[in-house]
Amino acid sequence: MKFFCFHLMPYAALDPDYDKKYNSAWVTLPNSYYDPKIGHALYNRYLDELEFADACGFDGVCVNEHHQNAYGLMPIPGVMAGALSRRTKNKIAVLGRALPLLNNPLVVAEEFAMLDNITGGRLVAGFVRGIGAEYHSWGANPAESHERFHEAHDLILQAWTKPGPSVFEGKYYHFEYVNCWPRPYQTPHPPIWVPSQGSRETIEWASHPDRKYTYLQTFSPVAVLARYMAMYRETALNYGYTATSEQVGWSVPTYCAETDEIAVREARPHIEFFLNKLLRMPQEMLLPPGYLSLASMQGVVAAKRALSTGNQTIEDVIEKGVFLCGSPATLREKLAKYQSEIGFGYLLPSMQFGTLPAELTHKSIEMFAKEVIPHFRASAAPARASA
Repeated sequence: MKFFCFHLMPYAALDPDYDKKYNSAWVTLPNSYYDPKIGHALYNRYLDELEFADACGFDGVCVNEHHQNAYGLMPIPGVMAGALSRRTKNKIAVLGRALPLLNNPLVVAEEFAMLDNITGGRLVAGFVRGIGAEYHSWGANPAESHERFHEAHDLILQAWTKPGPSVFEGKYYHFEYVNCWPRPYQTPHPPIWVPSQGSRETIEWASHPDRKYTYLQTFSPVAVLARYMAMYRETALNYGYTATSEQVGWSVPTYCAETDEIAVREARPHIEFFLNKLLRMPQEMLLPPGYLSLASMQGVVAAKRALSTGNQTIEDVIEKGVFLCGSPATLREKLAKYQSEIGFGYLLPSMQFGTLPAELTHKSIEMFAKEVIPHFRASAAPARASA
């Protein structure tokens, strides 16, 4: 198993009483709540945390994209990846650019190619459709999401792999000259990862033999994780091949401390703020009409509703496996069990969440890196149980 430290870069100084007036930290929360001086400190603190994770021995670090919210301060993740590129030595994953929101996907082809060249081939390219709230923020049509995603992906791959200039004619994008300068450092292109919360169409698309992209299940109960990892493998078998463990991964908030009791006490206010404040949004913002097909609606709605509504305690999310929290021994035991049963090859722990302060984030990163990760380096991953 490989470990990538994930960071959402939330606005940790958000007034905790904002929700007495506004129903979400997304889309409609006025930007008057944002203090640029605090933002300056937070951005630099968060970059320090990712650089620290890289130095501690994580296989890579991850940034992502969200727009117009206090949940994550990275509308342009390439800026963060660029800042990290000169002071890290391991992989940098941009998870990921929301392709359907783009007027010109060639911007991402160029941005990622630049990052791949600067890092000497350390970039992992993440492509996502973007969650429902992004379509409200961007004024984009969610019913076009899948078609735009696929077409933007095809255009970016053409830019990376086909000698230019070449012509691209699609439904949404038309280019007489596709001629990416610079070309990617990695051949034929950087590895592509596809985060999702369980869209059947996304799984079928990512697992297709022409792609075999790494599929990442994000912020989901472990039972949901198991279901969608199994769906990926079953889909791969239907396509005529066996998926490897490196084609599936799990992104999950994680906190590591000296004992289980200390971990729960230290993490409680910060994970509960994350779940009950930053993550929450009304259903119409979460899943705008047309965003999901009927085939995907039931499973995704259940997973998203469990994480975006109601008041949840740390005990709730630890029990569901939505939050990994405990001593190194506890985390080693849980991860070994989940990995054995489910067989994911990547773990993307979010080591900072909500209002978790810098000193606790650093402690958790260091302890996890020194006392959990080596356990999975020392021996081969256990065989996955039969489905």
